[in-house]
Amino acid sequence: MFLLVPGISAISWAYKTMTNQWNAAEYDAKHAFVYEKARGLVELLAPKAGERILDLGCGTGALTAEIAGRGAEVLGVDRSEEMIAQARKKFPALRFGVLDARELQFKLDKVGKAGGAEFDAVFSNAVLHWIPEGGEVIAGVARALKPGGRFVAEFGGKGNICRLVAGFQRAFATLGQRQPDGVSPWFYPSVAEYAGLLEKHGLEVREASLFDRPTVLEEGERGLENWIRLFRQTFLERMGEENAQRWIQEVERQCRGELFRDGNWVLDYRRLRIAAWKAGS
Repeated sequence: MFLLVPGISAISWAYKTMTNQWNAAEYDAKHAFVYEKARGLVELLAPKAGERILDLGCGTGALTAEIAGRGAEVLGVDRSEEMIAQARKKFPALRFGVLDARELQFKLDKVGKAGGAEFDAVFSNAVLHWIPEGGEVIAGVARALKPGGRFVAEFGGKGNICRLVAGFQRAFATLGQRQPDGVSPWFYPSVAEYAGLLEKHGLEVREASLFDRPTVLEEGERGLENWIRLFRQTFLERMGEENAQRWIQEVERQCRGELFRDGNWVLDYRRLRIAAWKAGS
């Protein structure tokens, strides 16, 4: 049975103000591609019956459930209370908790030893690009892993959504608007940059790839607005609804030639996939 160290579920105010407050129902209804396209990542993890696995940034729990279905004992954690509430509703038999990925500290309640490494693997999909403090996350992952444990992750890599971001910037310039400060904690590292961080914290990189993954958004013409309203919510809150609506329309105009195909918006995703092992047997 997993037990979180008291106090680590608190989310720092500064970090929370920079990032989205997630609409978990909207996420499941219109953005299922986030976890559906990561099925192969579970195959890379190769969970085994009886293993203890941490799903870091579990969202609404779809991949947590898939890992548990392989017989592993899984703890799903996410800093979003909304996401965790939805995960618990969908998968009441599984264990979930609210946790900031930069503050990974665990203990085994069976033996009463605080801070002990307890996981055979840490798994993470589509979350680490939201956290610019990559070194803090990796340090926590290393602490949480048993010797010989593995870290398998996929998230936005170098060049991710570069065409969309360029459209954002052109839209701000065209409208004479200023991009909101302090609301873009994007971390899109290269293979070399992230591998260096992993090795610095004692994790040996055995697999690493950066690849294009063009992603079709749901709901046709409305797809890009839906995406912006979910994944760039804090942008819009800082701008106010009237300015936000004008900006979204201008982003659509700026990006249509490159990103709208056959009646759908197709985003220029690039993903970084990593598998690394902690030293030990």
